[in-house]
Amino acid sequence: MANTKQVKDKLKNGSNTAISPMQKNYMSIEDYLRKHSKELQQALPKHMDSERLARVALTTMRQNPKLLQCSLPSLVGAILQAAQLGLEPNVLGHAYFIPYYSSKTKSYEVQFQIGYKGLLELVRRSGEIETIDAHEVYENDEFEYEYGLDPKLRHKPALKNRGEVYAYYAVAKFKDGGYSFLVMGKEDIEKIRKRSKSPNNGPWVTDYDAMAKKTVIKQLCKYLPLSIEVQKAVAADETTKKEISEDIALEVPDETDWETPAVVEDAVEVQEEIVEETKEEENVEDIENRNKILKVFKE
Repeated sequence: MANTKQVKDKLKNGSNTAISPMQKNYMSIEDYLRKHSKELQQALPKHMDSERLARVALTTMRQNPKLLQCSLPSLVGAILQAAQLGLEPNVLGHAYFIPYYSSKTKSYEVQFQIGYKGLLELVRRSGEIETIDAHEVYENDEFEYEYGLDPKLRHKPALKNRGEVYAYYAVAKFKDGGYSFLVMGKEDIEKIRKRSKSPNNGPWVTDYDAMAKKTVIKQLCKYLPLSIEVQKAVAADETTKKEISEDIALEVPDETDWETPAVVEDAVEVQEEIVEETKEEENVEDIENRNKILKVFKE
């Protein structure tokens, strides 16, 4: 993959047109990382350096062009959180970067979200849990559970014609042989989804079952003997961090500032209209220049 200097050189040699905002964002990431390279190196895990951080940032931006509209500090903060937790963004459902409009900063920011598989990985690292897993329950499955002094859980999935999903559950088995489980109906999952900051976009739309499983695991985590590191990781979920720190999860305040879901939906519609209007105003040179930089980063 080409680095930012190569992009600058190719653009300089290949076109005299003005640099678009998207191109500026691509080229600004290296300058930002270079400016803060010392602080970043101190905050990064031993297996990662600032150059790899830059590659992850560019790859992530290429996978989700909406991130190009977001502030660089919030994007780097999200990547740094993922790096410190050992979770690759947008890979196997480990972590997600969610772009959103902040009414406080009047700009687009990035929120870091842990994925279902990422949360499983973090909990398994705690040292106290032997296994942890989550499953969906369908209408035609054989399923029964009971809390109390003698809790029990039994689930026998139907082999075909399972019907609709109506519940999710998570089970954790401790190394001493004990276990804990939690069952949540789909109505309970929906209540949490609707309270989330991105109920109608992002992984709740593209990976609903995974997010539902993550939700029930996250609720179960409240009752599990987890290490400080894992508790810290869970606390980092769904946050916006815009400062560099060796312990970004605890030392840097969350700056997420969402609108209410209804306002967010309206804002998305307005933004879509703006994008359409912008597309109409683009001339041929702008489009060729935009395609050129995307081609360069794919090399």
